[in-house]
Amino acid sequence: MKITKFLFILLLSLSFTFSSCNSTKNDKNDWLDLIDEDLSYWNIWMGAPHTSTDIAGYETFEDVRIGTPIGLNKDPKNVFSVIQENNEPVLKITGEIFAGLVTKSDYKNYHLKWHFKWGDKKWAPRLDKKRNSGILYHSVGDYTDFWNVWMTSLECEVQESDCGDFITIGEGRTDVKAKCPSIKVGNKYVFDQAGVMNEFSWNRPAYETGRCFKPGNPEKPHGEWNTMELICLDNIAIHVLNGKVVMIVSDGYANLNGTWQPMTSGKIQIQSEAAEIYYKKIKLRQITKIPDVYKNQASTFFDNL
Repeated sequence: MKITKFLFILLLSLSFTFSSCNSTKNDKNDWLDLIDEDLSYWNIWMGAPHTSTDIAGYETFEDVRIGTPIGLNKDPKNVFSVIQENNEPVLKITGEIFAGLVTKSDYKNYHLKWHFKWGDKKWAPRLDKKRNSGILYHSVGDYTDFWNVWMTSLECEVQESDCGDFITIGEGRTDVKAKCPSIKVGNKYVFDQAGVMNEFSWNRPAYETGRCFKPGNPEKPHGEWNTMELICLDNIAIHVLNGKVVMIVSDGYANLNGTWQPMTSGKIQIQSEAAEIYYKKIKLRQITKIPDVYKNQASTFFDNL
């Protein structure tokens, strides 16, 4: 009886150990869910409030780009919060103040995936403009590098009808430049896998290679959930909207303290930019290669590297 009991305990122990090892092994391939109730993976950098903002205790500014920011991990208007929708956590961004939700950690060689849908509310100073937010990646430098609210970074645009566009964020001593194969359509540079490489920099106007526009518009109608993905591997970044590769950029560089440095890693920022927006299932996993489904879509680009 004692032997039987001993064998039972031994087998149970071995089974637990085997399961634990398998769990640890699988965890390495699992997606990291970046949204929890406490936003524990993130810091908040709150920019300058507009003069129309109903807020006490802080100076307001007509031009929020040059105003004094509220600062780190201060969110007096609850711009960022986690709500429950259909029993799952959803990040709500009111957009009332220009701000950034910034990962505490730096990331390199990863696949980021998220879902978003637009809300209805818009705020000054963008009441007459498209609803806008954005995912800023390879973020380096200081929180105040750009408009006193965002770090030097590369942007996967999240803006009505422009989701997936590429923009460089940073100016002056924190200039950013990157290359994107493009063709010129009218006064816009539009991504084309077979196009020629151009250098993009915020110091140039948007229509003079400050921005690379995506071709087409696979965004879903207002109020519906869209799926976006960002695949970063070494010096390549791929923007994906609803399963379609819409942008590929390479060779990003940041000018930090007078020295040009490759942008292949950094923090991730989610913008609050005067429009109500909802994000869910923001997940990240490390990668060692570009997923086949997207490498196949981008075969013309990679064949011509």
